[in-house]
Amino acid sequence: MFNFYPMRFPSFIRVFYRTLIFKKNPVKPTVYLTFDDGPTPEITGWVLNLLKQENIKGTFFCTGHHIENFPDIFNRIIKEGHQVGNHTFNHENAWAVSGQTYMKSIEKTTEMIQKHHSASRLFRPPYGRLTPAKIKMINQSGYEIVLWSIIIGDFKKHLSSQHAIDYMMHKVQSGDIIVFHDSAKAANVLKTILPIMIKNLKHKGFKFDVL
Repeated sequence: MFNFYPMRFPSFIRVFYRTLIFKKNPVKPTVYLTFDDGPTPEITGWVLNLLKQENIKGTFFCTGHHIENFPDIFNRIIKEGHQVGNHTFNHENAWAVSGQTYMKSIEKTTEMIQKHHSASRLFRPPYGRLTPAKIKMINQSGYEIVLWSIIIGDFKKHLSSQHAIDYMMHKVQSGDIIVFHDSAKAANVLKTILPIMIKNLKHKGFKFDVL
């Protein structure tokens, strides 16, 4: 969808889609770390170890396929007090499938989550892609659609780690929902930037919370 990272979600889109959550409005300076596409054996455990070490919680938007394949990792996310959300079953692109197919994917993932955890009604569309018709269907099914205010782009192989860290230091605002990926593709970049970003944000006085 975008070719340069990190970046803030375009404000003109936020104006048109007011039922979608792009940012929070906390009382105290707070940021919300979110992780898409897991759980995976390559990196999710490492992320959980880091969050535990730093005594902070995050929100994991999981695909049903990975929940099914790696239930022990998913259970660990829940056991350690993190929030979970729905990210479709097979990372479907909402622009490429019918509304019926898309909703079946979401509901199938909800069923997977319910096997391990009380039902989460948080949903994030893969790639941040939706259509007005699908937004209406998802809202009518009782889900909260969560996008983000900042996306790091850790899935980009040639992302400049220093640029990403500098961006976070200067651009982050209270209430920002920040997207990372606990996927094999993002593992190397994530291991480089996430510990530094967390320490820097703490130094600036930010707290961390789940959605």
